[in-house]
Amino acid sequence: MKDLYISSQADLEKAVEEYGFLPYFRNSIEGFSIEEHIDPRFWFSAEEGAWEWKGPVIRSTGCAYGKFFERKAVYVSREWFPELANYRRNGYDFDALYDDGLAKRADKTLYDLIAENEPVISKQLKKLGNYRKGGNKGFDSSAVRLQEQCYVVISNFVYMQDRFGREYGWGVAEYSTPERFIGDDFTDRVYRHEPEESYELVFDHLRRILPHADERDIKRMLK
Repeated sequence: MKDLYISSQADLEKAVEEYGFLPYFRNSIEGFSIEEHIDPRFWFSAEEGAWEWKGPVIRSTGCAYGKFFERKAVYVSREWFPELANYRRNGYDFDALYDDGLAKRADKTLYDLIAENEPVISKQLKKLGNYRKGGNKGFDSSAVRLQEQCYVVISNFVYMQDRFGREYGWGVAEYSTPERFIGDDFTDRVYRHEPEESYELVFDHLRRILPHADERDIKRMLK
């Protein structure tokens, strides 16, 4: 990825498609992030840049976006997400995972809220689930676990509007299941391999795009 240079939304979309996995922030593998390859003018500056491109890139490429590596946000292409999800899910759909006692009740509560209302922004989820002062706790923890296990993705970033219809503030995460957001490209492929085979496919791909990385670091990232 040493030749990667991002100076536009189109560059970012191309990189997601080309590399398949693209973390947003710096992480334990040097050089494996948008942050390290973007023109500084478009990294949290006064100009529209990487943050504003998040939603459009997700919608344009149809990729998965979420906290998949080291509790940090990552773009994963439509091609590669079914393999990552199969490995992380260990072949389970969420209901089977919960029935076997392998998922927390709090996670099921949030998963069901998302599945019943998707696509749904975090603000509305917190209202529906009474995640507020004096109410239920653990929204962020459950949301991260569901993303890490690839049962939930961020399908867009939605901006609030003032009474004149003008957008303001930071984009608010919109949650969906990949079954709904990606559709048949996901459901037809997610369980076609054994989880161990999906792991090897993803691991070998990351070794190819990250030839400088220590294999142990890649394995830790995939846990």
